Amino acid sequence: MAASSSFSVASSPLHSSSSSSWYSSVSFSSKPSFLPMLRGKSFRLTYPKIYAFTSNDIKVGSNIEVDGAPWRVVEFLHVKPGKGAAFVRTKMRNYVTGNIVEKTFRAGSTVVEINEANISKETKQFTYKDGSQFVFMDLSTYEEIRLNEKDVGDKTKWLKEGMDCNVLFWNGKVIDFELPINVKLTVTNVDPGLRGDTAQGGSKPATLETGAVVNVPLFVNIGEEILVDTRTGQYVSRA
Repeated sequence: MAASSSFSVASSPLHSSSSSSWYSSVSFSSKPSFLPMLRGKSFRLTYPKIYAFTSNDIKVGSNIEVDGAPWRVVEFLHVKPGKGAAFVRTKMRNYVTGNIVEKTFRAGSTVVEINEANISKETKQFTYKDGSQFVFMDLSTYEEIRLNEKDVGDKTKWLKEGMDCNVLFWNGKVIDFELPINVKLTVTNVDPGLRGDTAQGGSKPATLETGAVVNVPLFVNIGEEILVDTRTGQYVSRA
C-alpha cells in the first residue's frame, strides 16, 4: 500500500453480506490495488491510544519533558494546602546539562512524558577510562561511546571495568547511563573486626576497589567481595 494513501470508514459495518457494499463504504483518496484481494473479508481498524500524563502521575524516576528538554524526577511531594489549589513540588535533574532544579506543577496539569519512542536504553560495557573520558563499548558492533567526568558524576565510585550498564538515548543523543542496581566490589581497606563484636550488630567503614567508602558489618575483612546497592550506597551482603 502506498504510504500516501488515506482512507475513511463509513458508519456501516465493513463486513456486509454484499462484497461490494463494504468496498464502497471505504473512501480512499486513491483506491489502492490491494482492495480487490480483500473482497468478502472482514477486517478491523485500530488506532493508537493516547494517554494524558498529568502532574498527578509524577513519581520518583519519572522521565518528563519540560521546555523542550528531558528531565528525571529525583524528588516529589504532593501538597494540599488549607487554602488554594493543590500542587506538586518536584526536584528534577536535567539529563543534558546535569543541573538540578526545583519546579512546581499545579495538581492535574498536563506535562509531557518521555515514552519509549523518545528515550531508549542500550546495554554497553564500561571498558576503560581514557584520561577524563569513560569509554563504553557495544560488544556486538564494537562501537564506542565516550562520557566525560561531569556526565558520570558520583556514579564513578561504583563503576568498574567490564561492568554492563544501560546507556540512555534521547532523540538519538546520549543523555545518561544507568548502573546495575547491585554491584560486586572488593574491600581494599578496613579495620579488622574484633572478636565478639560481630554479635553486637555494629558496622565500620570500608574502602572499596573503586575508592568508594561504605559501612559494612564488623565481620567483613580486606579482600572480601561484597554487594552494594548503587541507589543508596549501602551494603547488601557478601558476594
